[in-house]
Amino acid sequence: MSAREELIKKYAGDLKEKCGVTPNMDLLTKVTIGCGPSIYNADSSTVASSQQSELDTVKKNFLIKKLGLKDGPDLDAGIKAVIEKYGHANKHKYRAVIYYLLTLHFKKESVYK
Repeated sequence: MSAREELIKKYAGDLKEKCGVTPNMDLLTKVTIGCGPSIYNADSSTVASSQQSELDTVKKNFLIKKLGLKDGPDLDAGIKAVIEKYGHANKHKYRAVIYYLLTLHFKKESVYK
């Protein structure tokens, strides 16, 4: 099994155990591939949800650039909802899992077709 496949398996486990979501493995794989090499770096593979600058980066680079959403308060609300679903106490919030949940939250699965 490749390193990427191992990570996708780990992300699927997080979605099931910590978020109560049964992942669409095809979509999760595409979202993970879209994260690029960041998934292999300990720092960039996670989202520091307590840092506003990190959340702004998620909004700008993923929600606006990748998903094509318009900036506004609904984007911040969506990020907040996803962080709450993942759990504030969970110290390791994987970027691919956050992006997957945001894709579902904003119903933008079509971006990955």
